[in-house]
Amino acid sequence: MVATESLLFCLKSFLLGIVEGITEFLPISSTGHLIVFEDLLRFEASDQYINTYSYVIQLGAILAVIVLYRKKIFATLQNLFPKKEGGVWVRPYSQTGLRFWITLAIACIPGFLVVMLLGDVVDTYLFNAVSVSIVLILGGVAMILAERFHPKNTARPQKGKWLHVSTKQALIVGGFQCLSVIPGMSRSASTIIGGWFAGLSTTASAEFSFFLAIPVMVGMSGLKLIQLGGFGSMNATELLSLAIGFVVSFFVALIVVKKFIAFLQKKPMTVFAAYRILFGVVVLVLSAAGVVSVTAG
Repeated sequence: MVATESLLFCLKSFLLGIVEGITEFLPISSTGHLIVFEDLLRFEASDQYINTYSYVIQLGAILAVIVLYRKKIFATLQNLFPKKEGGVWVRPYSQTGLRFWITLAIACIPGFLVVMLLGDVVDTYLFNAVSVSIVLILGGVAMILAERFHPKNTARPQKGKWLHVSTKQALIVGGFQCLSVIPGMSRSASTIIGGWFAGLSTTASAEFSFFLAIPVMVGMSGLKLIQLGGFGSMNATELLSLAIGFVVSFFVALIVVKKFIAFLQKKPMTVFAAYRILFGVVVLVLSAAGVVSVTAG
């Protein structure tokens, strides 16, 4: 019986890893999907383990972005500082990796402040299926309206080693990223909409969102894991479950990110907005029927 329960627990972790890998970088909310699918799959464990699990498998998805964009990341480090030869700037500050990472840091500031101020309130009151479904629907409507009223944002990332985003654009995107503190909104959706308002193309907005996820998610996940006390109190099954979820989310995200960028180069975001609205309605129906929990936790 114990072996069967452990196998079932790991199988659920495998499925949740797929959910995380698919949803982390699509504008449909990975947190919202995890909340719903953990409930549907009856992924039962202590609150501390569930929280730790969520952050660990998110790190798996983030690692996928680091692997996929490793050449661009390496280029920013290789060209980190300004360079002068014969009294002429062959690499001015505007073309350095240092500027790129400072721009990312600036984009992180608004979201960091919001998490510090409102994070506990969100954790207490908004981590439930009904709240997530409502935000999914409203976020889907916002995506449709934003794309419709900003259809001519054709600014492309400057061709070169990495994305070139201005400080003003970074602040706009970072401000919109604050919306992602609400479960169901989606960090990807928030930053892509912010990119539209900043004058970036959908593809450029999505790629900036990927880069922005690296410091944001690594920093936030690392801090949360420290606060949760790490892995010392977990048994062998729980540790194996974490490993499965991490690996599965990594490999699924590798595939999804490539396909997502290819899709955005040809198609509008409306399909993701429509999915959000449909999924939100389905979750509301399941909540009313008592299939998923209405309350947090």
